[in-house]
Amino acid sequence: MKHRRISGRRAVLAGGGATAVLAALIVLPHANAAPSPAAAPKTLTPAAAVTLASRLSSALGAEDTAGSYYDTKTGRLVVNVLDTTAAETVRAAGAVPKTVGNTLAALRSATDTLGRQARIPGTSWSVDPRTNQVVVTADRTVSAAEMNRLDKAVEGLGNGTARIQRSKGEFRPFIAGGDAIFGSGARCSLGFNVVKDGQPYFLTAGHCGVDIKSWSDTSGGREIGSVEAATFPGRDYALVKYTDTGGDHPSAVDLYNGSTQEITSAATPTVGQAVRRSGSTTQVHDGTVTGLDATVNYQEGSVSGLIQTDVCAEPGDSGGALFSGGTALGLTSGGSGDCDSGGETFFQPVTEALQVYGAEIG
Repeated sequence: MKHRRISGRRAVLAGGGATAVLAALIVLPHANAAPSPAAAPKTLTPAAAVTLASRLSSALGAEDTAGSYYDTKTGRLVVNVLDTTAAETVRAAGAVPKTVGNTLAALRSATDTLGRQARIPGTSWSVDPRTNQVVVTADRTVSAAEMNRLDKAVEGLGNGTARIQRSKGEFRPFIAGGDAIFGSGARCSLGFNVVKDGQPYFLTAGHCGVDIKSWSDTSGGREIGSVEAATFPGRDYALVKYTDTGGDHPSAVDLYNGSTQEITSAATPTVGQAVRRSGSTTQVHDGTVTGLDATVNYQEGSVSGLIQTDVCAEPGDSGGALFSGGTALGLTSGGSGDCDSGGETFFQPVTEALQVYGAEIG
């Protein structure tokens, strides 16, 4: 594994203030003028959809919207709304409004209730804006008695608020013992190289860094980095400081085909967005984001605030990079299934890890 020095450019995060959006939407009427035709939805790139979703979410607030998602077939952003006024705002901004019954605040309240009543190992939940529901998943380890408890918790949320589905796999952190990193007989994957206080570091999964403090780039090799901080469960990220300061540390992801993808920024994805994952066991796989702010209850403890996807992963891929083009999105946490039969994988948002550690994508 090569390490080239990261440039000092600061990550550019997607976002924007509500004021600019609202200002752009206000049009003063002219006397005796004919009504203007409704604005046609815009065809957007995934990055542009993320930016527009963030602006509209800020402008409308949690009580007037219920999330959004990117329709890859049409290239349009779909925004869930509760009334015609919000729909007009969304339409004027170039997105597609969809009237739904549950507010985002109500769906988030439902996930909080599940956290209090049904934090059962082998379960997960996330908000699915495409169906305007909380999707609750139970893996094969959940017993009949635990399923009964889960059913009651979901029924108590009210009709249509949540639905339950079963997974044939087992939710687990993907540690086995981007590029492989080794420590104390275990193997994980490097996520993203970052800079903190002018010094080179890298991010990986917290469950990789909690128990193992020294990492190398070959099995039994010399140390390349030492864990400075790690969090798991609750969240799942770790910051590792390079100790081989003479090496190079590129801001790039290994594509395992002789090339790399340069990483220049970090952002939060939107549901429906196409993404890629790189890890040392299964290399590079593609998929889509299926949920945000997800909670997964591993046997080792619960982790919340995750990105949920249909990208496959396997043990050893933990910590590896989730990205879209040159934008860093997440660190591989865990999931169920494998890359032969498929599955679902959860990722720690990289933006949160950067903020907590005061680090930057270069």
